[in-house]
Amino acid sequence: QQPLVESGGGLVQSGGSLRLSCAASGYNVSGISMGWFRQAPGKEREGVATIEIDGSTTYTEDVKGRFTISRGNAENFLYLQMNSLKPEDSAMYYCALGVGLKLDSDGARRGVVLRWGQGTQVTVSA
Repeated sequence: QQPLVESGGGLVQSGGSLRLSCAASGYNVSGISMGWFRQAPGKEREGVATIEIDGSTTYTEDVKGRFTISRGNAENFLYLQMNSLKPEDSAMYYCALGVGLKLDSDGARRGVVLRWGQGTQVTVSA
């Protein structure tokens, strides 16, 4: 199986934007549940956004209205558009695919992750 490969991370000032991409070669992104997760140093990995087979999305509370998850079906890519970035958004961001991936209102993950990407670093300066 092909790995998931993230890109698009980098250093940005507070209030700026970044668009993360996840190449899912060998997978049909419209036929599986996918999501973005992040992990800051010393913290547990947390869910950021998920997208289901039917296109329904869930977000953790503190990114609602700022981040948008989407997929490019023809290209087998998953995206995360991040606007109005804050220093607390700084973390390693991971793409994942699985079954039934959703985030509860408290950000807890539901479903099962079957594969993780290697991550892309996002750093937001104050």
